[in-house]
Amino acid sequence: MSDATDTGPVLAADGTPLKRSLQRALRAQKLRALALIAPLLIFILVTFIAPIADMLFRSVENQIVSETLPRTVIALKEWDAGTGEAPGEAVFAALAADMKVAVEAKTHTKVAVRLNYQKTGIASLFRKSGRQVKRWDLGADAPFREKFLDIDEDWGDVEVWQTIKTYSSPYTAGYFLNSVDLELGPDGMQAVDEDLAIYRLLFNRTIFMSLVIMGSCVLLGYPIAFLLANLPLRSSNLLMILVLLPFWTSLLVRTSSWKVLLQQQGVINDILVWAGLVDDANRLVMINNQFGTIVAMTHILLPFMILPLYSVMKTIPPSYVRAAKSLGATNWTAFWRVYFPQSVPGIGAGCILVFILAIGYYITPELVGGTDGTFISNRIAYHISRSGNWGLGAALGTILLAVVLVLYWVYDKIVGIDNVSLG
Repeated sequence: MSDATDTGPVLAADGTPLKRSLQRALRAQKLRALALIAPLLIFILVTFIAPIADMLFRSVENQIVSETLPRTVIALKEWDAGTGEAPGEAVFAALAADMKVAVEAKTHTKVAVRLNYQKTGIASLFRKSGRQVKRWDLGADAPFREKFLDIDEDWGDVEVWQTIKTYSSPYTAGYFLNSVDLELGPDGMQAVDEDLAIYRLLFNRTIFMSLVIMGSCVLLGYPIAFLLANLPLRSSNLLMILVLLPFWTSLLVRTSSWKVLLQQQGVINDILVWAGLVDDANRLVMINNQFGTIVAMTHILLPFMILPLYSVMKTIPPSYVRAAKSLGATNWTAFWRVYFPQSVPGIGAGCILVFILAIGYYITPELVGGTDGTFISNRIAYHISRSGNWGLGAALGTILLAVVLVLYWVYDKIVGIDNVSLG
């Protein structure tokens, strides 16, 4: 007999190959893990990824013009705006056919509103013409050019037709151009009128004031966090309750309180007048301006700076500072050379939290900022909820998101995101 032994596949207890059994068990383990995190993934997709994707799409989407006026869009391709004259009969006939269908479907007002964002007056022009066109017989009422001009002479305005042609593409960069005070014109990009150029100013103001608010929170929050981290536990817990107390109060109430405090007939001005520091006829204007916004938002966002600082400072061993002093360092040297560098991760975390929250705030600037203290977020809210110009609001939101990501990248290059810590 041969001493050789057959070495077949190793079997599991149920008789299946061990390798296949292990693969099946590993696959089941991965499926269980996926099932556990699936609710969180779905929540993130629905509440975070999907809204951002929708915002990006709306910032370039422009299908309403080409879908509502398909014949007109095709006919306008042959028209040259450089002639300085309105298009010919073929374009007006196409417009009549498109508008008749659009009036029946009640979509002519939607395209009118879209084009009115670019040239004021087009909305009323479409509505007025729609009431007349729906009674026309397309087979018997030609020619249509004179009919449209009889309804309103603005149909002979070259700018109206140039606007329709410029924004006839299903996708457009027009919203993004409007977001930086530019527009699409006959010769390409051009600056908007000075009295309409507000968005670059709002972006600059938003970034500047957010940085000021962030700096104010650092200056006020660092000493408070240092005190909390170095006081006895009983005292620090009591002070921590005071720090967290604003979270238990409505944001609207806190902001309204600042209106009472800062207005010209408010508490602070009354105290200054009573103390003789300010003349009653020349009370300080501290509300409905940038100062009011900075003060109110610093108060609201200060806890978001204190908590990361406190969590980091609490982990710094006091023995390090005592060792520095025992080696001859002064109190200032021990703090600056030993304690402060270890608290930088908390500063970084607090700065990121405060800045990102500040740059997107709109309730507080709306209530206390007036015309000089509002943020770009207030304009975004206006376009989304009031004017209905979702495309421009989405473009502004996209640019704001890009600005935050760029600043985050710059921060990572200068400070290093690895140095950010919440404790």
